[in-house]
Amino acid sequence: MGTKLKHLEFVQAVISRMAGNSFLLKGWSVTLAAALFALSAKDANSKLIAIAYYPILVFWVLDAYFLSQERLFRALYDKVRKTPESEIDFSMDTREFNAGQNTWARSVLSTTLIIFYGTVLVVMLLVASYLVH
Repeated sequence: MGTKLKHLEFVQAVISRMAGNSFLLKGWSVTLAAALFALSAKDANSKLIAIAYYPILVFWVLDAYFLSQERLFRALYDKVRKTPESEIDFSMDTREFNAGQNTWARSVLSTTLIIFYGTVLVVMLLVASYLVH
């Protein structure tokens, strides 16, 4: 069981790294949006409000990339889990799983990302409408 366990540990380490990156992106997106809104409110500069939307969209796309990679490695983990010990080759190739919900495009539209970034964008719209008037 030693080689299979070690391979599963390698894959799990990548999954954990992707989840950590996603968490950091969410934190940075909220921080950056709040900072840009604070600056725009302080200076009454509506251009900064418009600029605040672009980083959120970029973070959404980047977060979707990490989510898609996490899904690919979860599929690899499942495959390694089912592979007999004698056939473990320590491959980290995930190309065979790049379909369905594991794709980047499907990850952009995942429920969790839509809820998180959609909420951030709606709050930004509400704050912007308050600041403009």
